[in-house]
Amino acid sequence: MARLDGRIALVTGGASGIGEAACRRLVEEGARVVAVDIDAERGAALQTALGDALLFVQGSHLNREDNARVVAAALQQWGGLDLLFCNAGRGSSGAIDSVTDDAMQADIDSHVMGPLRMVQAALPALEKSARAHPEGAAIVFTASRSGLTARPNMVTYSTGKHAEIGLMRSMALDLGPRNIRVNAVCPGMVVTRLSRSMAAVYNADFDEVTQRIAAETPLRRLARPEDVANAALFLLSPEAAAIHGHALLVDGGIDAQ
Repeated sequence: MARLDGRIALVTGGASGIGEAACRRLVEEGARVVAVDIDAERGAALQTALGDALLFVQGSHLNREDNARVVAAALQQWGGLDLLFCNAGRGSSGAIDSVTDDAMQADIDSHVMGPLRMVQAALPALEKSARAHPEGAAIVFTASRSGLTARPNMVTYSTGKHAEIGLMRSMALDLGPRNIRVNAVCPGMVVTRLSRSMAAVYNADFDEVTQRIAAETPLRRLARPEDVANAALFLLSPEAAAIHGHALLVDGGIDAQ
């Protein structure tokens, strides 16, 4: 029996990178999945690849109406919602002396307000699931290594991700008594379209950046999207029944040094 047989999951930012890998793993473990993303072309391709086990809905986690529509689609298609993976986000860089109000607000919106709005939209369905199942419901955020340890020239991203971990921990205190577990995965650099867009912060070629970081990592490699997806899958599964309010690093050990 697969770990998530009969469970219904919603994944934001589900059309590529970590989100796509998570959708694939959730389906492999028996879940039925609703994926939401702004990229309709990639989302449609993923739906074709995964068939009847996945429903793609175009939308943005920043938009309350989109979030309500996605939750409604899960209820209409599958009859409930048990698991929420708030994975959507953005990449950014910039030094403190040049950061603009708009840049800071964009990261707060993406990493804090968007996940907050998504959880608020999903909460009635998650609470219903938590009352019906002894194992409860679960929420996982994609935060970042940069949400635990700041990095130079990443003031908006690091601030947003630190705040996202604070949001996760606050939700854990509020929702734990309702039988809803809340955790976060905190990747280091992962080779995705998003990380490529952030490489400029290092003022170097992307391949040079990844090679240097891999050489500095105890495991001598970067995490793959599948590695982060597996960590999220674990936190969403009943195997993590006593793990709550935790920010799980998926960084190859670089922060152990």
